[in-house]
Formats: sequence, C-alpha cells, structure tokens
Amino acid sequence: MFEHIAPYAGDPILGLMEKFTQDARTDKVNLGVGIYYDEAGKIPVLSSVRIAQERVFAAHTATSYLPIEGDRIYRSQVAALLFGGDVESLTDSLAVVQTVGGSGALKVGADFLNRNFSSSSVYVSEPTWDNHIGIFEGAGFNVGQYRYYDAPTKGLDLQGMLEDLNKLKRHDIVLLHPCCHNPTGVDPDHRQWSQILDVVQQRELIPFVDIAYQGFAASITEDAFVIRELARRKMNFLVSSTFSKTFSLYGERCGALTVHCAEPIQTANVLGQLKFTVRRNYSSPPTHGMRLIVTVLSDPSLRAMWAEELESMRTRIVTMRGKLCTALSLAVPSRSFAHVAEQRGMFAYTGLTQTEVAALQSEFSVYVVSTGRICIAGLNNGNVDYVAQAIASVVK
Repeated sequence: MFEHIAPYAGDPILGLMEKFTQDARTDKVNLGVGIYYDEAGKIPVLSSVRIAQERVFAAHTATSYLPIEGDRIYRSQVAALLFGGDVESLTDSLAVVQTVGGSGALKVGADFLNRNFSSSSVYVSEPTWDNHIGIFEGAGFNVGQYRYYDAPTKGLDLQGMLEDLNKLKRHDIVLLHPCCHNPTGVDPDHRQWSQILDVVQQRELIPFVDIAYQGFAASITEDAFVIRELARRKMNFLVSSTFSKTFSLYGERCGALTVHCAEPIQTANVLGQLKFTVRRNYSSPPTHGMRLIVTVLSDPSLRAMWAEELESMRTRIVTMRGKLCTALSLAVPSRSFAHVAEQRGMFAYTGLTQTEVAALQSEFSVYVVSTGRICIAGLNNGNVDYVAQAIASVVK
C-alpha cells in the first residue's frame, strides 16, 4: 500500500553531520551544523544548568502534563528576556505559549496565521534557513523571497530589500532575523532596521521575528532591539524564540511563540487560538528542560552565572572569527576575508563555491554547508589554522 510513497532526500545540514560522523579521518572538522562547541570541540554543559539540574532532581517533583500553553513562570521569563524592562507594561498585550523548540514555535505560528490570514503570502530573506521555507510551505502558504544578501560586497542589500518589501500587499507575512542572520551573519544596524520597519509598518505587513541567538551578536538587550522597537511602535507581530543555543540544551526542545497584540482586548482570543493550534498538534510541551531554564532564570545568582557563560560563548565566537580572518588573509593575500570578521553570530558566509566546498570535504575532511556557510563555533585554537590552510588550498 505504500509503493507510491516517494523517498525523502534528507535534510542537507543533518545529512552532512551524518557524513562527518562516518568519516574515519582523525583531522576532520565539522563546520556544518549550527551547534555551539567549546574550545575542546565539545557541546558544553553550562555550570548554571548543571546546578539547576541537581536542584530539579533533588526536588523529586512529579511530571504531569503541563497546560496547553506551557508553564506560567517559563512564559513570563521568555517575555522578560524579549521585552526587557518594558515587559510589565506589555503584559496585557502578550500571548505566549511554550513550544517544542524554535521550530515548534514557527510551526504553531505558521498554522495560526494560515487559519486566520489564508490569503496572505510569506516572504523570507534570500537566503534564509532552509526550514523556514519548509515550515511555512508545510502550513499551506505560498513562500516568496526578498533580497537581503549582496554577494559582491558580502553585506546587506538594503535598497533591494526595501524595494521588495514595498511591493508586498497588506497582511503579507515577513520573516525577519533580528540578529545573527542565518546563514549569512549579516545584520542591519539600528538605522537600517528603522528604515525596514518603517516599510513594514506603512505597508501593514505582519512581522514574524525568529530569534534563535539572543546574546550571541552583541548582548541580550542589544540583540532584542527589533522586537522592542516593534513593541514601541505598537505593532502586531509574532516572535519565535528558543533556548537551544543560549542554554546549550539542544535536545530538550525548549522554545516559545509570543504574539504582541497592538490592542490588548484581542490578546485573550489570540492566546486561545494559539492553544487550539497546539492542542491539535502536540497537545502540551515537555517539562524537564523548562524546569532547568526556570530554575536558572528565577535565581539571581544562577541567572548572573548564565549571563556570564553566554557572554563567554559570544566572545569565543568573536575571537575565532578574528583568528580565521587573520589566518586566511595570510594564506591567501590576494583575497579579502574581512567579511568573516564583520559578520555576527554563529555563522559566516564565506563565499566558497559548491566545488570548493566539495574539495574541502573530500581532500581535507572539513565539512561545510554547500552554500559556503560555516559554523564559527566549530573552530578552536587547535583547528583554525588547519581550516584556513585547507580553504587556501581550494580557492587558489
């Protein structure tokens, strides 16, 4: 009965990770998957999370089903991180649901929007994380793209982005990366964001902000600029967020979907429909990771410890960017790699071609996404020069 089922080609990034695992060479380097690795090349267990885990296990609390919308304290902590000191004045305007990771938040948001704005289209940056397109197409939307990355300058195509956004119709949905753009690492500055949001507001578009790396670009506060500016403008918008990277809790799938309602009287209805969407999907979110995050964020000393650990992860990424840029500049003096140091977050858009990426993998066991995107967090002092020499060998 299943003979007509087509094979699945596989996810390109996760498939790359499988190839890396099967590679027997000892000098292999994984720069493909978006996971933070420490200087030893390991996924770190944060000290703040380790202490929280000891407390959670010591409490021996039973694990019952959470409410459909998730844990109340967790949801309030999500809102506080996104909106900062203004969160108390916005409480009546925020509908927050705990989700199964950031992908779950995108999926719940996509289903909610498709049911209520079925004639709208979704527009994502060119390029974007591949699953953005998959999730919104899977929810039934037509998905288009707006210009974002300028290949010749390896920077932002602001003019092209503004021109494309100005062509969209009222209530079209625009997926925005507020910081650490995936995959390019190219972020608008505040002035550019103001121009972008002016168009979004004037065209009455629906912003859907996907923030997966809050704290990895500049700081927890600075990286939430777009979200807080949208709230200041009293706009309706959605935010998908995740703690996978910032707490190094990838497998716990801790995320949230937040909807800011310009008219607080509409918040209860929006929250109700989000709960309805969740109920028809996974019914209620998981518990363990949520308890770890709530324990850390609710305790001033653990929260301070976590903030320091997050900052150390950010600064290590910045350091590796600089070292790779310097090593590449020495190895290939005929080409500029300044963009590697200027981009922000976990990823760098190197400009490598698919042929060069394939050569890196086959000849040097350096695994890079076919677009030339590399995960800077996969670099360390032990492999950064090797990676630079490998890149130099394939681009010369």
